Amino acid sequence: QLRFGESGGGLVQPGGSLRLSCAASGFSLGSYGIGWFRQAPGKEREGVACISSYNRTVAIGSVKDRFTISRDDSRNTVYLQMNNLKPEDTAVYYCAARALDCFNYVRGADFSGWGRGTQVTVSS
Repeated sequence: QLRFGESGGGLVQPGGSLRLSCAASGFSLGSYGIGWFRQAPGKEREGVACISSYNRTVAIGSVKDRFTISRDDSRNTVYLQMNNLKPEDTAVYYCAARALDCFNYVRGADFSGWGRGTQVTVSS
């Protein structure tokens, strides 16, 4: 069973940075595409970025120049480095996996292993 634990969120001022971690337990990340998702109050969940099992990365336009997704399979962990944070980035951030790739990651279709998420708040 896929399970993830997200960490690294917090309160940060606009323009600040955070690095989120997504640690897998009970399985090896190596064969999975891993996505980061977020859900703001009153809004639908959206895919933010994804990294495939062959290290191809994709990200939505609003974050692609500010967020970087990476993976360390030896640590069974995926990271999301977030720079130049904006108030509109405020949300609960989650990670989840699907076999091999990142197909349709924006919708989160066929992703599983959803954790409890980590809260990111960007405010002055």
